[in-house]
Amino acid sequence: MHDVAKPVSTEPKVRSVGGMWGIAIGGLLALVILLVGVKALQIAKMASTPMVMPATTVSSATVKEEDWAPVLSAVGSISAVQGAVVSSELGGVVSQIAFENGGTAKKGDLLLQLDASAEEALLRSAEAEAELARQDLDRTRGLASQKVLSKAELDAAESKFNRLNAVVDQMRSNIRKKTIIAPFDGQLGIRQVNVGQMINSGQQVVPLTSLDPVFADFALPQQHLGKLTPGLDVRVTTDALPGRAFNGKLTAINSMVDANTRNITLQATLENPDHVLRPGMFAKAEVTLPEKHKALVIPGSAVSYAPFGDSVFVIEKKKDEKTGKESQAIRQQFVRVGESRGDLVSITEGLKAGEIVVSTGVFKLRNGMAVTINNELAPKPQTNPTPGDS
Repeated sequence: MHDVAKPVSTEPKVRSVGGMWGIAIGGLLALVILLVGVKALQIAKMASTPMVMPATTVSSATVKEEDWAPVLSAVGSISAVQGAVVSSELGGVVSQIAFENGGTAKKGDLLLQLDASAEEALLRSAEAEAELARQDLDRTRGLASQKVLSKAELDAAESKFNRLNAVVDQMRSNIRKKTIIAPFDGQLGIRQVNVGQMINSGQQVVPLTSLDPVFADFALPQQHLGKLTPGLDVRVTTDALPGRAFNGKLTAINSMVDANTRNITLQATLENPDHVLRPGMFAKAEVTLPEKHKALVIPGSAVSYAPFGDSVFVIEKKKDEKTGKESQAIRQQFVRVGESRGDLVSITEGLKAGEIVVSTGVFKLRNGMAVTINNELAPKPQTNPTPGDS
């Protein structure tokens, strides 16, 4: 008889594997709980420790009290002390142009010559007739002295002589007018005629302008008339020459006030040795009045301009209550801004002399921020800045 094999039982092995999985899961859960607990302790510690933002580096400026003379500002234009478009008084054919476009001319220099050959021929004829009339007059005077001719015949001879001499003078004048010369020293513009061109009387030839000195013409409201006297300092700037200012004197005050605008027209005289100011340029004029007043002054870059109000950031010392350590923090202060001059502005309300304000980079700051001051690279504001590359 053969023995029958009995089936092997797997129940103990299944239980063994299930127990191992349970131990692994339990260990994993314990590890997760431990990590969560450690993280919670870290978060609680961070929450209990106040966050300290690093200090921001800024440049600073001290609020200064300065003597500022009142300034009256206006807009106007540059004009020439002497300027004209040279024209031809008579018509004719251009035979010679004796200048270069954009050149300079001295008073009396030849600019343009018109053909005067016909006038010169007529002049010779008129001179011959005048010479004959002179000889006739001499003979008539001799005969009249001998009582041979009457006084009427002598008067007729004198009249003829004077008339023919007037014709000669007229012909000579016409010939001179065919020669166009510079009426004053100045700089020439671009010519408007060509050699061989037939021009009429009144034809414009070339602009001629005296550029040193020049005038600055502008106007101010009539209420300032009592403050204005000739000789006041005037400072002129133009957007055509950024960074440059031209100093001059108030030289003329109009005798009438404009009835439409109620403004008084003024004129200042400026030196212009390098001829950079040209007639017709737009200009901004500032008249400095003689009296002065105290003004609190800060750099214009220190002001944060906003629709709801202009403000600055005042740098103050702040003491930590726990550690007793002092630090620097900023406080936003709303101010009222007055007039500006160059890089500086005056403050009429909101600041006191001696306070320290942030001078640059105010747009990135917030009220209460900690700051450190570094003025090594800070620009120096000026009332009349003159950039090096201007």
